[in-house]
Amino acid sequence: TPSSSYLRSIFECPACSAHVLPPIFQCRGGHLVCISCRQKLTSCPTCRGPLGSFHNLALDRVAYSLSFPCKYTSAGCGTILPPAEKADHEEVCDFRPYPCPCPGVRCPWAGFLDAVMPHLMDRHGDRVMALEGDNATYFAMNINSVRCPFEWVMIQSCFGLHFMVVLQKQENDDGEQRFCAMVRLLGTPQQAKNFTYQLELIGDQQRLTWEAPPRSIRERIETAMMSSDCLVFDNKTAQLFADNGELTFSVTIAEY
Repeated sequence: TPSSSYLRSIFECPACSAHVLPPIFQCRGGHLVCISCRQKLTSCPTCRGPLGSFHNLALDRVAYSLSFPCKYTSAGCGTILPPAEKADHEEVCDFRPYPCPCPGVRCPWAGFLDAVMPHLMDRHGDRVMALEGDNATYFAMNINSVRCPFEWVMIQSCFGLHFMVVLQKQENDDGEQRFCAMVRLLGTPQQAKNFTYQLELIGDQQRLTWEAPPRSIRERIETAMMSSDCLVFDNKTAQLFADNGELTFSVTIAEY
């Protein structure tokens, strides 16, 4: 309602435009700053006076009588919640930023879905091979000389989306090596349910095939690999399929 919108505007942080939620503190001039900005600032952004530590209990009560939009509204979330539920929702919101999905690197980047592919090609283009089409063939080279863990990463674009094909070479504490391969979708878990993929390891006279729905990059890649919910084969099998230390894969993606 208009009155609720006006009341919510009173709680807008002047530094970042987020909503100031309980516990609400104000400066000597009565101005508000959200908790996040309060930890970064040394003075009030409105009057430049000291931030102070006056807890405004009256504004706390007003805030608790209202509902506030999720902070990812601009990304598409339309959820409106009371203050007590807002933080918990935002931790699992489908529209929250995605961490960098490139395996094998320590990348601090996080951003919204439409920025993931540009980030991968801009910052990790030297590690990522990109192809187009619902069927593609990939080559993993030098499988015997790379150190574990090591990842081969490919991007396959089709159906207006981008799919990440990952092959990882692993080694356990006993020195036993294995390979895990899977397909991830640069999209939401809901979008991933609309597709299936067939990943085929191709040898001279052999085929090893895995079929499954792709996993969203929202899900941790380690979860699937630790539970072997992907194409898994040991080093002996890898040597059987390899040609001069090179493995060949065919990936076919289909839409339900």
